[in-house]
Amino acid sequence: MNRNSGLYLVIGALVVVVVGLGAYIFHEESKPEGIEMSMGKNGVSIEQN
Repeated sequence: MNRNSGLYLVIGALVVVVVGLGAYIFHEESKPEGIEMSMGKNGVSIEQN
């Protein structure tokens, strides 16, 4: 592997991390505020946001 391809690999990895972090933050910020109820195999779960 020469120097340029290693540099492209590092830049590509950084781009993937930034895009992933941005998607995670967008998903967390777009959650509705209030109380969240869910029903699963362990019963009813109530969370306050």
